[in-house]
Amino acid sequence: MRSEIIVDNSQVVKELNTFLEGNYMAILSYERYIQHVADPDVKKVLQDIQQEHKQHAIKVAERIQNLGGVPADDAGIQGGMVEFMNRFKKATDDPNFILQDALKGEEKGIHISEKMVRGDLDPESLTLVKEILNEDRNHLDQLNHYVH
Repeated sequence: MRSEIIVDNSQVVKELNTFLEGNYMAILSYERYIQHVADPDVKKVLQDIQQEHKQHAIKVAERIQNLGGVPADDAGIQGGMVEFMNRFKKATDDPNFILQDALKGEEKGIHISEKMVRGDLDPESLTLVKEILNEDRNHLDQLNHYVH
């Protein structure tokens, strides 16, 4: 008899939805950055990273659906708080400030997500999340390339 680990799909869906909401928060944050940067090279790198976060969201949403769950469709309460706080943050057109803020956000998102994947994800979901986190780590390199 094979020993199998039984994973509760509802718990996996919940964790994946939290991860998905994080991607939505990143998409919203990059939208704000893109609106405030004039440098075309910096704008392009921010747009490319935002597009990757959108692709990540699509993949995670599909995984949630394949597990029989309903994917989150926005950044949730946390994203609402981020947007609320951003209204009070001084808007800046300084590309270096924007890049450093994006770096902090990526680092925080990776850290939170790494904690999450220590939970009860099934092997396929775990592989997906790890692949996404590797791509997110590449975002750090892309952003660091432009920081002065």
